[in-house]
Order: sequence, then structure tokens, then C-alpha cells
Amino acid sequence: MSPPPHPSRREIGEREFVVMIAMLQALHAFAIDAMLPGLGVIAAELGEEAVNRRQLVVGMFLVGMGVGSLLPGALADRFGRKPVLLGAIAIYVVLSLVSALVESLEALIAIRFLQGLASAGLSVLPMAIIRDRFEGDRMARLQSLVGMVFMLVPMIAPSIGQGIMLIAGWRWVFGAMALAGLIMAGWMMLRMPETLHPEYRQGIDPRTFGRNLSASLTERSSIGYVLAGALMLGVGWGFVQSCQQLIAEHFGAGESFPLIFGIMAVGMLLANFTNSRIVERFGARRVSHAALLCFIVITLAHLILARSGTEVLWQFAVLQTLATMLMGFTGANFGSIALQPFARIAGAASSAQAFIRLVLASLLGWMIGQAYNETAVPFVSAQVAAGFGALAMVLYSERGQLFRRLLPPGAPRFPVEPA
Repeated sequence: MSPPPHPSRREIGEREFVVMIAMLQALHAFAIDAMLPGLGVIAAELGEEAVNRRQLVVGMFLVGMGVGSLLPGALADRFGRKPVLLGAIAIYVVLSLVSALVESLEALIAIRFLQGLASAGLSVLPMAIIRDRFEGDRMARLQSLVGMVFMLVPMIAPSIGQGIMLIAGWRWVFGAMALAGLIMAGWMMLRMPETLHPEYRQGIDPRTFGRNLSASLTERSSIGYVLAGALMLGVGWGFVQSCQQLIAEHFGAGESFPLIFGIMAVGMLLANFTNSRIVERFGARRVSHAALLCFIVITLAHLILARSGTEVLWQFAVLQTLATMLMGFTGANFGSIALQPFARIAGAASSAQAFIRLVLASLLGWMIGQAYNETAVPFVSAQVAAGFGALAMVLYSERGQLFRRLLPPGAPRFPVEPA
């Protein structure tokens, strides 16, 4: 049985909880997407001539976020979610301000790596907080609602970034990031309760850390979904890193790029909303498995068109929006399935899973971005490969059986964690 809720948990309603968790995760999304329209300007002003090197302003932030994700969960399992999150936001704010002062692309890339490294808790701990309060298909529903609110940021961040650069220059985009961090820190301090159950507090000695890490990474029903999520996230990040070159330059969208990017992001918002409405009825496995199979079909069709050499902007936008929507039905569901067995060590499990997911995704995204050759073929080929790879990983976790319910009749509500 789940422990009874603490009185403090009643201080924040579900709607505010969803929005707050989404905005916490959106801090790192804003740190990525607000940069996209200005990557060419930043590279030119800082004297960088290599065309694809500008992508590292985004790519190294993602790598740092992945590498740094292993520690916050263990700290949060010991000291609580709230103080670790506030510390992560503080570092995010400071390094945003430092980024605004750089004089070379190399310095900016290095600081962005450190910023991703230090603020990794912003991507790890919201998942643990949701797991503290919910389980099963309801957890998947809440993650979808969070994802729906979260997706508002990628929709508007490029336009915000472009607007700031037109008025004040690209350095002030980092100032906007710092301001957003300060606002979130104040909101959290006033309204967010501590969600870690006192009886679930873990030690931070090497033995406990190693035991929890091993438990998180050796559970067959979980690890396949972690790896599948990494592949899907990796192609998503590959798109983020190369979309400015693909849409604005290769397909000739120019200054319309932020608008087109935002419209495409609406697809994932709608997918997350739909998932939140249907996942408790049909189950996270059934929804995500069906979406993954459809993703493979859509990306195969897109690859045939891309290789024909006749693809135009509207065709790319439609097919990629469909693929992005289908990814929206896998992300929250894969994450909830992977975290379900770990009620007592949600922080450590979230960290370990995020470490694998984010490191692999950032490396895959970097490789996809660097493979850009002024066509959409490398990116779409990577989507197809990721779809088949994710299917293989899901089949591994499910022992070859698709479309089961998340919690079949008679299954324990909380599977027993390894001792």
C-alpha cells in the first residue's frame, strides 16, 4: 500500500502541480530552443566558420545534462527533492549569466556543458516527484499532462529568442534564461511541498548508491524501455540540433523558421494531451506500442520521399509533424513503465535511467546533427533506425509480447524492489 499523503501535499492542487513540474523541466528546454534562431549569428559574431560546429552550443548542453544526471537522484533520495532542485536552479541562473559574457565559441561551448552538467536535476527530479505521488497508468497520464504544458516552451521559445535578438542581441537570451530560473525558484520555495516519504530516505554511501544503481539498471521489465526512450529522444534531439539548417536553409524557410518549428511542436502537444485522455483506459503499453509501430511506418515512407530528391518544405513539415506526434505517445509512457518498479528508490532510479537515456540521446543527437549534408536523408534514416531499435528493446523487456496492460489483473501495485 502507498503511504498516506502528508498534510503538506494538500497545499498544491493537481493543476498547479502539473504546471510547476512542466515549467521546471521547461527551464532546460528554453535553454535549448531559445538559442536555435541565433546559432548562425552567434557563430558569426564569435568568429566560427565551421558550419556544423554551431550545433555544439546545444549539443554540449545536452551531453552535460546526461553526464550530470547520475548524481541528483541519489542526493534527492537522501536530502529531499526540493533542496536539490533549488540548488540546480541556482547554478542554472549563475551559468546563464556567465554565458552572456563570453568572447569565443569555445568558451560558450564549455560553459554550456557545465550548465547542462550542473542543472541535470531539472530533468531528473521532476520524474521522481511524479513517482512519489502517483503510480501505473495514472503516472503516465500525469507525465503526459506535464509534457503537454512543457511543449508550450518549444513552441514559443524560438520566437522569444528571435524577438530578444532583434531588440537587444543574442546575449540577452541568456539573461532571459536567468530571469526564468529566478521566477521558478521563487515559485518552488513558496508552493512546492517536499514529496519524499521520510521512510524512503536512502543513504549516500557507496554501498547504497551501488545497490540502488544496480537495481535500477538490471530490471529487465524496465531497462528495455530506458534504451528505447533513449533512441527516440536521440532522434528528437538530432532534429533540434539540425532543424535550423534543415528548415531555414535547406528548405528555404528563412525567418519563417520559428513559426514552422512552433507549428510542428503543436503536434507533440496534441499527442501528449490525447495520451493523457486515453492512457488510463487503454494502458501505457498498448498506446506506446501502437505509436511505435506507426512511427516506423511513417518514417519509412518519409525516407523513400527524402531519397527521391523531390521533397519540398510542406511535405517534410507534415511527415515530421506526424513522426513527432507519435513520439509524444512514447516518451511519457516509456518513462512511466521504466520507473514503475522503483517506488522506494525513485530518485536513484530516475537518475540512473536519465543518465543512460540522456547520455545516449545526446550522443545520438550529436551524431545526427553532424551528419547533416544539406539534405534530410541522414536525419530521416536515423529516425527509421531508431524506430526499429526501440521496437527491439521493447520486445526485450516484454519478452516478445506487445500490447499488455501496465498492471495486469492480479499484479501487485508496487513490485518488490531488490533488497
